[in-house]
Amino acid sequence: MSRIVGSPVPRIDGRAKVTGAAVYAADARVSGALHGFLAMSTVASGRITGIDTREAEQAAGVVAVLTHRNMPRLARPRYISYVKGFIPLQDAEIHHGGQPVAYVVARTLEQAQHAATLVRVSYDAARRPRSSVADAMDDAFVPPEGPLGPNEFTRGDVAAGLAEADVGVEATYTTPTHHHNPIEPSTTTAEWDGGRMTVYESTQGGHSTRTCISEALDIPLENVRVLSPYLGGGFGAKGPVWPHTLLTAAVARELRRPVKLVLSRAQTFTSNGLRAEAHQRLRIGARRDGTLTAVDHVSTNQVTRTEQAVFSSSYSTRALYACPHVHVAQRAVRLDLPAPSFMRPPEAVGSFALESALDELSYALGMDPVELRLRNHTAVHPETGEPFGSKHLIECYRRGADAFRWRERDPRPGSMRDGDALVGWGMATAAHTAGGRPGAGARVVLSPAGRAVVQAGTHDIGTGTYTVMSQIAAQSLGLDLDDVDFELGDTDYPFAFMSVASATVPGVGAAVNRACTTAREALTGIAVADPRSPLHGVPAGRITAADGFLYVTGKPRRRERIRTVLARHGRPVEAVAEPAAIPHGYSVGAEFAEVRVDPRTGRVRVTRMLGAYDPGTVLNRRTLRSQAIGGAVCALGFTLTEHTLIDPHRARIVNPNLSGYLLPVNADVPEVKALFVDKPDRDNEDALGARGFGETPGTGMTAAIANAVHHATGRRFRDLPLTPDKIIQGTAAR
Repeated sequence: MSRIVGSPVPRIDGRAKVTGAAVYAADARVSGALHGFLAMSTVASGRITGIDTREAEQAAGVVAVLTHRNMPRLARPRYISYVKGFIPLQDAEIHHGGQPVAYVVARTLEQAQHAATLVRVSYDAARRPRSSVADAMDDAFVPPEGPLGPNEFTRGDVAAGLAEADVGVEATYTTPTHHHNPIEPSTTTAEWDGGRMTVYESTQGGHSTRTCISEALDIPLENVRVLSPYLGGGFGAKGPVWPHTLLTAAVARELRRPVKLVLSRAQTFTSNGLRAEAHQRLRIGARRDGTLTAVDHVSTNQVTRTEQAVFSSSYSTRALYACPHVHVAQRAVRLDLPAPSFMRPPEAVGSFALESALDELSYALGMDPVELRLRNHTAVHPETGEPFGSKHLIECYRRGADAFRWRERDPRPGSMRDGDALVGWGMATAAHTAGGRPGAGARVVLSPAGRAVVQAGTHDIGTGTYTVMSQIAAQSLGLDLDDVDFELGDTDYPFAFMSVASATVPGVGAAVNRACTTAREALTGIAVADPRSPLHGVPAGRITAADGFLYVTGKPRRRERIRTVLARHGRPVEAVAEPAAIPHGYSVGAEFAEVRVDPRTGRVRVTRMLGAYDPGTVLNRRTLRSQAIGGAVCALGFTLTEHTLIDPHRARIVNPNLSGYLLPVNADVPEVKALFVDKPDRDNEDALGARGFGETPGTGMTAAIANAVHHATGRRFRDLPLTPDKIIQGTAAR
């Protein structure tokens, strides 16, 4: 029997994407569509005192200019996907720079863009805005429980644990504001027709978008349809529902004309969330043998004056290592900036601090960093005592260290050189929660022609969902992969939770498997009940489906083509799986990095990156490796280049573009090697033992790179990104 699941099948959607056949949200052809463009506030805090739209209204091609004075009234959605505390253009209040103050609609995009520059706005902005966590530390508070659970947690007695420690580390780590910057900016095209709203949206959550539009515009849910068959990346930016989507739907209904809005790159910096700036203080105690006695991890994150959710989790501090005394607090300070949200991966911020502090502890103990982690490994959850569905982290440490040749590392900082370059090796543990979210449904229809159409209202954000779900369906049905069509990106399909939180594989994958298993069982029942079938009379439990055939288990020559069974039946066979909650999972790995540092210029080059991971069952080694590479590249940017610059006087973003917001390019990225422990997770049997994994590789590599820089230079850098000026200053002070 062939095994489709696990094969490195090329991306099914790959040809459509590289040839331009893929229709993204902004490509949707809607007859008679007008073009929208936003005028944004130039102050970060205050109130509109006057707004003059006359010149804009008289500009060529302009159909309407809507402000807080004439925008239809909208209700703030109650659904969890709407993270902002307000909807713009409903009143005169300004809560952050780059907030929409006018929505211009014209016949062409260029006309709308031009008219937006003609809107004249005056403000009362007497109060100086706050834009830095450091400026607001005295006002820090612990918010109520949020989307990632409680924001303060204590296990044991941390003070006692620190007192009994032989060795301790106390350090503060800072990370800046980050922005997602997917290649495709957010876009909405809304069409109102006879009481029904159709929206073409670049989204990671079509069903969430549908719910929020229904609530905001008071439209029955069944009268809203959202389509998003292709997505040009998201990284979390397109998970929440943002105001521009609701405003575009409202404008389309008001004008009774389709309206298309595509955010400019600069507008995405203030419209699509961000990764919050964070200050983290860690205190760690350990015995001489490396056993942890206590961890105290206090993070302070930026929030806004209208929202208070914290999206950067310190969950690994609670769950990853065996430690009897743990305190984790996620504090917040209110700043006059756009709303933070989750950014792939949310747990990278906390992991950077924890894994850096553990590296510092290893040097204080004179112990190898891998050995320190091995001595504190736990096979059970430290909070519950329950074993994980699977956790093969020890194997990851050993396989990763062997493949990286970790034994050849000289542990003395500054001891390894390549000519004038300082060479450093660093490592860290990668870990990310997976699942624990609402699940998904799926529908499958087997046609008399022998083909299967499988549908789920999920998304492919570049992770390979089209491909992996087709593989699961084909194997569960016993069909060849070419006989399966997987369809997504339409809210007319069964419900699926957002494509976030590494929830798609354990959620949608489980639903596809359940639906297809039900359909296969129905098909088997048809065959064994039919006197014309060679399988007639065989107990259904003795029938196997594979390679396009039904056959008697152990007697493969007694068989019949699935296509023949369906053709003789003459009617489609349909099955539906209802959504089921996704089990909590924990995907882990060990990550290693090598750097070369030029002490004269401060340039850091990452020359090797390797990760060994436990994702549960490997569904497709090719797409899984792609996720590992993507996580490594994100971590490289996080560590060395990415930071959003904010004017401290005006709280405005000053680098809202890809020329000033520096992302890694091909020349910055070395070969990334990925190894996988391919063993099923017993808690995810419906998903064939696979866990959510995509965000895991981005969690540990940031610390691994920073730890390698310390090993190379002998200096500890705790303030990201590690730009050349910091390296020069640090190595000069050595």
